[in-house]
Amino acid sequence: QVQLAESGGGLVQAGGSLRLSCAASGRTFGSYAMGWFRQAPGKEREFVASNVNGRLTYYADSVKGRFTISRDNAKNTVYLQMNTLKPEDTAVYYCAADFGVYSSNPHPSEYRYWGQGTQVTVSS
Repeated sequence: QVQLAESGGGLVQAGGSLRLSCAASGRTFGSYAMGWFRQAPGKEREFVASNVNGRLTYYADSVKGRFTISRDNAKNTVYLQMNTLKPEDTAVYYCAADFGVYSSNPHPSEYRYWGQGTQVTVSS
């Protein structure tokens, strides 16, 4: 089992940047597929980006070219660099982990382990 804790959310103006971090417990972090999801008020949780074992990365079309997912296995941490933020990026952002999630557009149900979320608010 792995425990996840996000940080780095906040309030930023449109066009600005934020970097989210997700620290994981456990000794097998490098074996997990890691994902970022977000959920805006009144909407379903949606896929943002994923990194599968450090080799494969996938992005939602809405964030391609603006967001970058990366991981540091030595620090048990996955990051989401968010640039050129837009008001529609406002949401609670969650990181997720599990083994063997290879889908390019995973559903939240494919991940068993979740962090508590961090709020990102982009003002216009």
